Amino acid sequence: MGVHALLVTILVLAGAGSAKRVVSVQSGPLIRTEGSHVTIWCNVTGYREGVEQDFEWSMYLHTAPDREIRIISTAQPNYAYSVYAQRVNRKEIYVERLTGDSALLHINKLEAKDQGQFECYTPNTDGEYLGSYSAKTNLTVIPDTLSVTSTAQTLNKVEGDTLQLACEVSRQTSQHTHLSVGWYLRSPNQSAPPQDLVTLSRDFVLRAGGPYKQRFNTGDIRLDKTSSATYKLTIYKLQPADQGLIYCEAAEWIQDPDRSWYAMTRKQSEKTTVKVQPTDRDFSIQVTTERRAYTAGETLELRCTIDAQNIQDRYFSVSWVFSSSPVAVVGPSAVPVLSGDYVEREAVGQMTVRKETPSVHLLKLQWLSSEDTGKYICRVTERERTPTGDFVDRSKRSRNVQIAVQPLRSNMTVSLSSNSTEVLEGEPIHLTCTVRATMEKASSLSVLWQWTDKQGTDTPQDLATVDREGTVRPGPSYRERSGYGEIRLERVRADTFTLSVYSALPGDDGQYKCIVTEWVQVPDQSWVKVGEKSAVNSVNVKAIESSFFISASSRTPSVTYGDSFDLQCIVKPRYNPRVPATVTWHFQPSDEAGVRGEFRELVTLTREGTLQWGEQLLGLGTRASIDKSPTNSNFRLSVNRAGRRDAGTYQCTALLWRRNYDNTWTKVTNRTSNLLGINVLQPASKLRVNKVNQSLLFVEDSQVRVNCSVTAQTIPDSQHTVLWYARKNEEPDEAPELLLKINHNSAFEYGAYAEEERLKSRVQSERLSPRLYGLTLHRAETSDSGTYYCMVEEWLLDPDGAWYQLSQDTSGFTQVVVRQPEIRLQVEEVESNMTVKESESIRLGCSIPSQSTKDSLFSVSWYVVRAGDEDEEEDSEGDPECVFSIGHDAVFGNGNCSPTEDPGPDSRLQFERTTYDLYTLTIQRARPSDAGNYYCHVEEWLLNPRNTWYRLATNNSGVTIVNVLEQVSSLQSVVCSNDSLFYFVFFYPFPIFGILLIAVLLVRYKARSSSKNQEGKNGAPLLWIKEPHINYSPTCLEPPALSLHPGSVE
Repeated sequence: MGVHALLVTILVLAGAGSAKRVVSVQSGPLIRTEGSHVTIWCNVTGYREGVEQDFEWSMYLHTAPDREIRIISTAQPNYAYSVYAQRVNRKEIYVERLTGDSALLHINKLEAKDQGQFECYTPNTDGEYLGSYSAKTNLTVIPDTLSVTSTAQTLNKVEGDTLQLACEVSRQTSQHTHLSVGWYLRSPNQSAPPQDLVTLSRDFVLRAGGPYKQRFNTGDIRLDKTSSATYKLTIYKLQPADQGLIYCEAAEWIQDPDRSWYAMTRKQSEKTTVKVQPTDRDFSIQVTTERRAYTAGETLELRCTIDAQNIQDRYFSVSWVFSSSPVAVVGPSAVPVLSGDYVEREAVGQMTVRKETPSVHLLKLQWLSSEDTGKYICRVTERERTPTGDFVDRSKRSRNVQIAVQPLRSNMTVSLSSNSTEVLEGEPIHLTCTVRATMEKASSLSVLWQWTDKQGTDTPQDLATVDREGTVRPGPSYRERSGYGEIRLERVRADTFTLSVYSALPGDDGQYKCIVTEWVQVPDQSWVKVGEKSAVNSVNVKAIESSFFISASSRTPSVTYGDSFDLQCIVKPRYNPRVPATVTWHFQPSDEAGVRGEFRELVTLTREGTLQWGEQLLGLGTRASIDKSPTNSNFRLSVNRAGRRDAGTYQCTALLWRRNYDNTWTKVTNRTSNLLGINVLQPASKLRVNKVNQSLLFVEDSQVRVNCSVTAQTIPDSQHTVLWYARKNEEPDEAPELLLKINHNSAFEYGAYAEEERLKSRVQSERLSPRLYGLTLHRAETSDSGTYYCMVEEWLLDPDGAWYQLSQDTSGFTQVVVRQPEIRLQVEEVESNMTVKESESIRLGCSIPSQSTKDSLFSVSWYVVRAGDEDEEEDSEGDPECVFSIGHDAVFGNGNCSPTEDPGPDSRLQFERTTYDLYTLTIQRARPSDAGNYYCHVEEWLLNPRNTWYRLATNNSGVTIVNVLEQVSSLQSVVCSNDSLFYFVFFYPFPIFGILLIAVLLVRYKARSSSKNQEGKNGAPLLWIKEPHINYSPTCLEPPALSLHPGSVE
């Protein structure tokens, strides 16, 4: 941010008076509490319209005002420094864009370390710098000292009571802040928002919530400050709507520099649960019973329930009334008072009246009779004392409870069932009459069977009767048939009776009725009829020709080559010896072209049971068989080893015959079945190709192998046709192109893709195993990258000896990526210094310790950056200048630059490659102008599979700083150029001087010891010599300085 600010300042000064852009930020200082949510707005104006502005937030600590700490940016996702990176990633700090030129910085949970100066910077979007681009504001973080406490409790109140709650609110901040305190009510329904009871604002104004304004104005709701930190809520005349969770909430406010108030922190107290019990003097009554209908002799129980509050403290009396006649009264003392005949009934134990609980009263009547049928009412009276001392009675009555008592009678039920609602002529009719739920007392049953037509217009005819003793008597119209045994009645069990009509005739069609009478023997041994019930059932008797039909079916309408199939011809109704049928199977072959021929007769089963084969069987005579079921209702045609010629349409026909009284046969009718198509299909394919997707990575000029695996096939003798496809791009809509195809007969052909990509000479396909096929690309190129897959066709041999394609399946996709070799080029980057004299040689090395491949060739160039003039700044440098270049083809000057000095016999440049990884350039007869920073530039070249050279990578070596010393004759140069003279001047004097120094110190020590007693008496000073200071410059540019400092008087 410092660079941005410097650049903006320079440009603003350069264009004084033309500033347009203005960035403004929320004025400070902003004082906020630790842990609170903070927002700071930032706006920008004066920019070119139509461009959305970005915002970058930074902060500066007061301890380091010049060090920028980046926080968040709308343009750069990784803008934040590590101090704020985690909080930004967790969305604890984020920027809310309000408009295109306005944003809001959010800090969810303020920390103490966030205190400092915040800066909002907007990057330039106008192409020129005019105006201000950043603004700053100060943020002060103070501790959160607000405390809100209230004791959590549960209070049970009654409507009209008074509620008082206290809340302690305190703060310890040094800033000038205001407090707001309010009481809130949250209803038991937690989804509803809390209601504002009463609030003391920061301006010390009391306000009540909307629903409580009237009660606040009348003084029923109060908020009092009883001490410096205590706020008491008082609610008079509690209402049921006041129940719920009541809590206290306080907020600490501070006024910002813009004169607006801001809630720094807000806290709630513990919640108090308040329950308000409403007062209600009303009551309700209800009479309940198990059922409304009874039978004579059963027991009736009626309960009168009183629903009222505080029923134990109230006085109720209960009266029972039956059909406007009083039955009994139970007063508050629970003593019943009976009326009329109920006194005697209660005395013999047939009646009970009592108070079961304070709210439930019972009336129990036993041995009910028909006289107990009627309406029962419960009347409840409450006696209440008024404030004047008088008693007031309030009465209520229940709804009428209608009780019905039925006399003793039969409750039996009769059901009539038949073996079938529809029978064919000649079949039997079986009817079963079942009686259920007779009386518990001893009883007897009699049954009458009747017949009538379906319309019920004719007079019912009696078929037969069975009296109480079990005697059977046929009806007048059925005596003759009953005598021949065609009508039979039986009593199977005590409650089950059957009627059988054998050899049913069409005239037997109609309604059959079973009438059952129940008898009870009274004490005088006579039988009394207590009930009679009947049941009706309709039976249809069909003529044989009306129900005769035929159908053909097969469980295997589609079979596979070589399998067997069965065809069934079902004739209904079942075989009747008096009405036999002749059945014939027909066949219509299906031609391959879809043209159907004529139906041919295959086989006929006559009514006598003989078998007659047709004339044209087409080979079915040896592979077909026919049989019939024992009931002669199912005629089955079986065909073994099915082939294509057995496919077609099958149909059966039946001719119905009837035997006459003179044993002659009469043709009744004939029926033709539905057409039954039989398909002879190829076998179901089990072909499965491995569909696993994979990605393969290869290096250029290597061998690419892709496999195609058949995981399952229909039969072991299946043959495969394999087609290889390739798709260059990754677009799914692009159609793949055929690479090559290998037929099931091993024929081989290339696709268009192989022709276009010149793959014929490099592609190879082979069958590695019976179920594994491989595709190989030799000398892979980068253009071979793409998606490869195979499609496998399965071929089988049909029963006629011809090959046919059964199915096909596609393998998974193999993503092949052919890339250039991995770049491993490394050039030694060690920097070094070199100082040579004028006219000497400069030897520059370029070492390549690592290369991408062993076949790599290198183009090497040397560059020099010559030093600038003396009056230029020290860090200024010139442009790189090419000194020497050699290409990868070993041709001088064929590299990536053109040397300024042409090679030739008079050239000062000498190049040599001492080893495979070391290149050397020697500059002979060095000149002062040769001084500078030298480095070598290396390019790595490879030969692709198409014999074309391409550049794989480049790298630069470290810099070698070369200094060239001019030849100058001076004392300094003479001394430094002669080693013996250098040591004589700068080295040998030091040991001699050390010996002399030691000798002086020894002499001084002895002299001081001998004159110890005299020292100080005559005040004679002693001299001492400090250690000499030696300044020595190893560069030989300056002579050594030897200085000897005089001592001081002690």
